[in-house]
Amino acid sequence: MKARLVLCLFTLVNLTLSQAQSDLLQSGPMLGYSEMREVMLWVQTSRPAQVQVAYWPAEEKNKRMLTDKVSTQESEAFTAHLVADQLEPGIQYTYELLINDKAVKLDYPTTFRSQELWQWRKDAPDFSVAIGSCAYINEEPYDRPGRPYGGEYEVFNQIYQAKPDAMIWLGDNIYLREVDWFTRTGIHKRYTHSRSIPELQPLLASTNHYAIWDDHDFGPNDSDRSFIHKDKTLEAFKLFWGNPSYGLPNQEGGITSYFQYNDVDFFLLDNRYFRSPNRRETGEKTILGKEQLEWLVDALCFSNAAYKVVCIGGQVLNTAAAYENYANHHHEERAYLLQQIEENNIKNVIFLSGDRHHSELSKLVNAKGNTVYDFTASPLTSGVSTNSEEQNALRVANTWAGAHSFGLMEFSGPRDARKLKMTLRNAQGETLWAHEITRE
Repeated sequence: MKARLVLCLFTLVNLTLSQAQSDLLQSGPMLGYSEMREVMLWVQTSRPAQVQVAYWPAEEKNKRMLTDKVSTQESEAFTAHLVADQLEPGIQYTYELLINDKAVKLDYPTTFRSQELWQWRKDAPDFSVAIGSCAYINEEPYDRPGRPYGGEYEVFNQIYQAKPDAMIWLGDNIYLREVDWFTRTGIHKRYTHSRSIPELQPLLASTNHYAIWDDHDFGPNDSDRSFIHKDKTLEAFKLFWGNPSYGLPNQEGGITSYFQYNDVDFFLLDNRYFRSPNRRETGEKTILGKEQLEWLVDALCFSNAAYKVVCIGGQVLNTAAAYENYANHHHEERAYLLQQIEENNIKNVIFLSGDRHHSELSKLVNAKGNTVYDFTASPLTSGVSTNSEEQNALRVANTWAGAHSFGLMEFSGPRDARKLKMTLRNAQGETLWAHEITRE
């Protein structure tokens, strides 16, 4: 009887401690970048705490390893970046989050995989990447009155069910409101609220996440380089995402980055920090700024990847001079970029874009005979466009969609015949369209 009582008390204490750690977890864990030797993991607590991640090769918990401990603090929105840096290439790992040295029990699997060492050995592994933009998470006291602007959060579960190896967030990943724009407090609160919804947590924990921003997570609607608090939103972006880097080596500011996943190069561009005002008539009109633009052209020329995927907040190929399309306010820079791709004979370029609250695929065949695509995936949860009559001369037939949705890119096959299947799925997981191409 006494032994049973002791066992019950021991179990009760453990359950109480586990619950206490769960109460300290605000959001996450989230997988950030993945490389052969290390993977970034992110977490946010609700108040100061010590966080750490334990990880081990699947089915080999006796080989348990630990990241460094990080103390979360209010000045950094109680966020932490934890690096699992004892990895071997191509290994599946199980992990668990520790808060104040106690494991947090989660209702979904927590695993990650380091990138594989395939070069000079075999064809690149098949893999998939989910894409999406425009994720509005309602918060009634601070939203505009009337019908809620956000909806169908179940789209995040559909992405989770698709089991992509990575996800790229293409901007407007949160929507800063008027109450948020001008203070660190407001910016951090908006990120915290948006990141914490239950529907998002399994996806965060299971897929490597990369991100760029657009106007609504950079500042006010249609904001540009003049936004006086872009230092604050840049700081918050770094706190809440796990990209491999932020900004170019020889340029101050911005979120520009790059990563390679298997045989595909991904270029993460900043279309806000250096952007000239849309309505300014004098001076050079730019979205990327000269330094970032020339870096992109150089990097595309250098790349020998099967596909070169350029991630940018707004549409590049759409010919309609509407809203913030490249063809509208900054058409000369657009022409220069496409000219450089053509004249340098850069093949297999895919732009990924968001912003427009509709999805579509655009296709351009340049004078060298090379095909350039622009896969627009929008919105995840925000308001949906009904303007299907917009005249985009480069739209691939039957790819316009006005629905909460996400894109899926599936790379497969041998290097000389590497295929890319682009699919758009709605919030219920139904396929709206699919388009397959083969490497040129």
